[in-house]
Amino acid sequence: MSFKYPGLSAEHDAYRDQVRRFVQTEITPNVARWDEAESFPRELHQKAAAAGILNLGYPEEYGGIPVSDPYFGLIMAEELARCGAGGVPASLMTHSIGLPPVLAGGSEALKQQIVSPVVRGDKLICLGITEPGGGSDVAALKTRAVLDGDHYVVNGSKTFITSGMRADWVTTAVRTGGEGMGGISLLVIPTDLPGFSRTPLKKMGWWVSDTATLYFDNLRVPVANRIGVENEGFLYIMRNFNTERTGMAAGCLGYSKVCYEYARDYAQQRKTFGKRLADHQVIRHKLSRMMLEITGLETMLYTIATVNAQGGNPIAETALLKVKASETFEFCANEAMQILGGHGFMRDNPVERLYRETKVQAIGGGSAEIMLDLAARQFKI
Repeated sequence: MSFKYPGLSAEHDAYRDQVRRFVQTEITPNVARWDEAESFPRELHQKAAAAGILNLGYPEEYGGIPVSDPYFGLIMAEELARCGAGGVPASLMTHSIGLPPVLAGGSEALKQQIVSPVVRGDKLICLGITEPGGGSDVAALKTRAVLDGDHYVVNGSKTFITSGMRADWVTTAVRTGGEGMGGISLLVIPTDLPGFSRTPLKKMGWWVSDTATLYFDNLRVPVANRIGVENEGFLYIMRNFNTERTGMAAGCLGYSKVCYEYARDYAQQRKTFGKRLADHQVIRHKLSRMMLEITGLETMLYTIATVNAQGGNPIAETALLKVKASETFEFCANEAMQILGGHGFMRDNPVERLYRETKVQAIGGGSAEIMLDLAARQFKI
């Protein structure tokens, strides 16, 4: 984008430079190798904490770096995405969806146990919502937790859980009451408890991101690990989703820019029929259309962030933002692939990797279809 969003200051610019340097130094040179190996070193979490990334936006008393507005988080998500491999920020930042419910509703003892080690990068926490029998229909989840003295006995399973194989804790949605959203609670489940097991999952994209199915077999979790009041966990889940979806949109913005930049640079260097590829009108129009979509997404993203900063709660607009973001990323990846031609189809090209990863953005965090229906209901259509 040739202009800067009016709400951004020199401090935001400095933070963008800081994160970009970290990505260029610590991630991008290694990302192709990590992706093929389907993992990255655990110490990357500690390095990201030292760089002011992992701990951004968390309370100072737990080792976090408080921020005054949501723009810092959007900048971080966009810049991490520019490494060109969605699985890295997805796994590196899993705590961004696993930790907020702990901070919002956990006891002080639970916060003291978990928050500081996580924001230092010493321990990992993830979020366990989705189940094998259902995805976006959270209110229908089946994993059951039955109170037994000062413990809950948990039985069930979760799947498609990012960082599920490596996490030390899982913020887990369980059914403690009747059917529907009113019978759901959140428990923080340590992964070293007897009765907990997990298996890795193979995926079309996000190879570097560890994804797992989790199993709970008569697993006993202390009542002290419950977040908030019993049967009121759905509220924390819904609050979490808006933040997750906004972060995913910022990531899609970064991925879309990577696709555009690779396609633009290739078009300026590649020659066909005696002139640069970029001198063909059809290619120029493709690049302009990509920038049109990117600019629209960027404007929508920062406008919604501003509404949030002013105390608003734009549920419908956030749902539509997520749809717009995944569609923009998919469009830019597809157009970049066409411009690069055979080179884009090669495994050593970031565009090939990102092309494989477009669909997860339209599915994870609430599918596009669910988001459109949520918006329609909010607009009372």
